[in-house]
Amino acid sequence: METPGRRPASTPRDLTRVSDRLSFIYLERCTIHRDANAITAEDAEGTTHIPSATIGTLLLGPGTRITHQAMSVLGETGAGVVWVGEHGVRYYASGRALTRSSALAQAQALQWANRRTRLDVARAMYRLRFPDEDPAGLTRHELLGREGRRVKDCYRAQAERTGIPWKGRRYTPGDFASGDTVNQAVTAAAQAMYGVAHAVVTALGCSPALGFVHSGHELSFVLDIADLYKTEIGIPIAFDAAAESSEDVGARTRRSLRDRIHELALMDRVVDDIKGLLLPDNDTGTGALTNDIDKVTLQSDRDEHVPAGVNHASLTEGLW
Repeated sequence: METPGRRPASTPRDLTRVSDRLSFIYLERCTIHRDANAITAEDAEGTTHIPSATIGTLLLGPGTRITHQAMSVLGETGAGVVWVGEHGVRYYASGRALTRSSALAQAQALQWANRRTRLDVARAMYRLRFPDEDPAGLTRHELLGREGRRVKDCYRAQAERTGIPWKGRRYTPGDFASGDTVNQAVTAAAQAMYGVAHAVVTALGCSPALGFVHSGHELSFVLDIADLYKTEIGIPIAFDAAAESSEDVGARTRRSLRDRIHELALMDRVVDDIKGLLLPDNDTGTGALTNDIDKVTLQSDRDEHVPAGVNHASLTEGLW
C-alpha cells in the first residue's frame, strides 16, 4: 500500500502491485477528484495524479473526501473502492469488487459446497498457519484440537518472551475494558486483522460468509483468513504493546499492527493466499480475475458454457 499524500507524486511503476492490475492504493486525509482519466489526491502537500486504469482497489482511509466524478472514472475502469480505517485496520463499506470475473467467487462456492473439498481447504489453511505440520488425514475435530494447542503454545511463548503474566484468553463481546491489558491488546489486534481480511475478501469478489473453518456468520470467511496470520503477526504484536505500557493499549496495538502490515505488504500476501486456497489446481495468475472485458456466458448441460447474447432457441430450431 502507498500513501501518496506522504511522498512525491507516484507513477504506475511506483505503485504497490500484487501482479498485473491488482494493486491496492491507500489514501488518507485528502480530497479525491478526477482529472481526465486519472484521479487526483489533493492534500496540504500538493496534488498527486494516479491513472485510474492502474488501480485495482482504492482504499479510502480517515479524512478522505471523494467526488462523484472521481467515483465515475473509477467505475468506468473497473476499480474497486473500499472505505477503511487507518491503513486498512477497519472495514466500513465498499463499492464494487475489482474484477468483472466471477472466477474466485465461483471457486469459493464450489469448494465450500462439497464436504470433502471444504475439509481440504480447512487443512490447507492449517498448513499455511503451521507449515511444520502435515494435517493430511486429520478430521475437523482433530484440526480444531491441534489448532487450539498451537495457539495456546503461542500465547505461552509470547508471555515468556515479554515477561507478561498470562492467565488465559479472556474476552467479553461488547466489553473491551473487561479484559486485562494483554487481553485488550489481543482483542485489538484481532479486530484490526478482521478489517484487513474483510477489505481483501471484498475486493476479490469473494463471499465473506462462506467459511471453511468458521460457519454460521456473515463474516465466516473473513475470520478464516484473518486467523491465518494470528500467531505469526497479531499475537506477538499484541504482547509487545502490552509489555510496553498499559496506557491506551488498544490504539497502540492497532498502530503497531498497521505499521507491520505495511512493512510486510500483507495485503499482497493475503491475495495470493486466498487464490492459492480457492484455486489450488489452477494457474493463480490474475488474468482471469482482472479481465477488463465483460464476458458473460450461459450455463448449458454437462457443465458446458455457451455464448450469451445469442437466441439459442433460434439456433436449435433453425430459425433466424
